[in-house]
Amino acid sequence: MRLKKALAVAVTGALVVGSMAGCGSKKDSSSSKDSSSSSNEKGAITYESVKLGETGKDLKTTITMFNNRTDLDSDKYNGTTWKQYLADFNKMYPNITVKIKTDTNYADDALTHLQSGDYETIMGIPSIDKSDLSTYFISYGKLDDMKKLVNYSNTWEYDGEVYGVASLATTQGIVYNKKVFKEAGIKEIPKTPEEFIDALQKIKDKTDATPLYTNYAAGWTMGEWDAYIGINATGDNTYMNQKLVHTKDPFKDYGDDTHAYSVYKILYDAVNKGLTEEDYSTTDWEGCKVKINDGKIGCMVLGSWAYPQMAAAGKHGDDIGYMPFPISIDGKQYASSGADYSYGINVNATDDEKEAAMIFVKWLTEKSGYCYNEGGLPVVAGSTETKLAFDNVSLVEDEPAVKGEEDYLNDMNSESELNINNSGNDKIQAIIESAAKGDKKFDDIMKEWNQKWSDAQDANGIEVTD
Repeated sequence: MRLKKALAVAVTGALVVGSMAGCGSKKDSSSSKDSSSSSNEKGAITYESVKLGETGKDLKTTITMFNNRTDLDSDKYNGTTWKQYLADFNKMYPNITVKIKTDTNYADDALTHLQSGDYETIMGIPSIDKSDLSTYFISYGKLDDMKKLVNYSNTWEYDGEVYGVASLATTQGIVYNKKVFKEAGIKEIPKTPEEFIDALQKIKDKTDATPLYTNYAAGWTMGEWDAYIGINATGDNTYMNQKLVHTKDPFKDYGDDTHAYSVYKILYDAVNKGLTEEDYSTTDWEGCKVKINDGKIGCMVLGSWAYPQMAAAGKHGDDIGYMPFPISIDGKQYASSGADYSYGINVNATDDEKEAAMIFVKWLTEKSGYCYNEGGLPVVAGSTETKLAFDNVSLVEDEPAVKGEEDYLNDMNSESELNINNSGNDKIQAIIESAAKGDKKFDDIMKEWNQKWSDAQDANGIEVTD
């Protein structure tokens, strides 16, 4: 029998449920239902049932939303701020007050909020087991209904219920300064690791810009590298959620500049060759946005969500571009498309708060322009509005995990402590540290990771098929 190794948030789940009754929003008698029951039961509010401008028109309540977009809290943001979004929302719903709370360390702190039992009405769903979704959040509706209304509805789906609506959808590539690349004499966008390292070297030799900025000190930014080891590095939309957990030695060198090995080696080689900032410990997340806008940084490995932030950080937004990650599979390039943080609605909120939250999420998704403004791929089903365009790149969405294996990757992350696409990014920082010091070869790091992965497969009783 497979032994389950749950994340801390799941381990404490029973305690959290017990503590919720005395925490968070005060309840009315109509919201005293079992917190694990589906909100999609008869008479409950659903995403589909909300008619914007009609549903809840006379509703008067206050809700809170917790998210990671600290930049939208600033009046200096050269785009639409949270204050402006809320002002527009209140034109339609003047009696619903939404209070925004943001956090730069969101991935970790969101889990802390859940564990406390005292968490916001709406929040970006952090990394939790899908089997625990109904413990914390209500359902927006049945998957068969939701997929007709929004894209990426299966991201936070469990047992046929959808618990999250994507704030926006992203793809994975590299944000770069087009002017810096031109000054360095780079005529074509690099498509392989070798071409990319060569481009960084040209930037170092011919310009004053830092070729690749790691954002080491921010910590959470390191996790961005994990997002490239699936579709971008394999071209396989079943690899990340179905095959990875069963793969033997997934960090080995496949010998063709593909897979996870090649993704992480790009980072190691760039640091080892002196193609990054002089002191990785002093990187500045907010400051880097201005620097790349001003042409002081060549590029950064970040999801497409970063593109509009860099463009809005100064006077040279037209210089900012977004290119595919430099890995090709049989001469073709692929990029994953998927949900960024998805909005979850607190299962312990009052009925009025749940209705207001459902209304606000639907307004954000369909009326606010948020997804387009922030450079996202469309969330509304059937929409084609986006600022992004990858020429000759196949955009592919990851297939969900096989039924019954939804929590396997979380189990593997917990046991191996590698935390792929999860909070906690020490392993990526360790690559930078070893590359800078030269105290550990890259192949040795990958060998250690493969051993941890193999041990975790054994501990969890997961069949190895490759």
